Amino acid sequence: MSKKLSEYEKKRNRGATPEPFGGKKGKGNRFVIQKHDASSLHYDFRLEVDGVLKSWAVPKGPSTDPRDKRLAMAVEDHPLDYIDFEGVIPKGNYGAGTVIVWDAGTYENLSTSDGEPISISEALESGHAIVSLHGQKLRGGYAITRVKFGTGKGEKWLLVKKRDPEADARRKPVSTQPESVLTGRTNEDLEES
Repeated sequence: MSKKLSEYEKKRNRGATPEPFGGKKGKGNRFVIQKHDASSLHYDFRLEVDGVLKSWAVPKGPSTDPRDKRLAMAVEDHPLDYIDFEGVIPKGNYGAGTVIVWDAGTYENLSTSDGEPISISEALESGHAIVSLHGQKLRGGYAITRVKFGTGKGEKWLLVKKRDPEADARRKPVSTQPESVLTGRTNEDLEES
């Protein structure tokens, strides 16, 4: 069991869920946003960092409007295999519900400290990272900023779109583009299958 993934593995039963448990190697700076209809609908924002997917649950989903400050609750690191996971997590399991890959692509780390570039790991450790997403639905700069250290329910962060050419206050991809970028299916499609 990987130390980085011990919390992930403790919450899951290998024989009872189709979720992946690791094995894939990193390919670089990938990201995924999964639409997860569990006890409450939310979007899981994940960045490939140091061999795992650093993860946050975003209840309202990401926005393309820089005025929107989206709450992002830190959750356990996920294995890299999770980057293309879609399926139904059966009832009785942690996170039970449907999961689709709502958006995916690569990201560029734009984080700095005192005007000098820093690694994404250092940026997240310090509580503020800026990335440029190169996804199918989301593009351009996003900041993820820790606003409260967590105990119990986890750290609170904010996910905010940067003001750049990709910002668009009128666009609402969470409501207008509900389908998976991998399969074209929706969470409702998975419930019915």
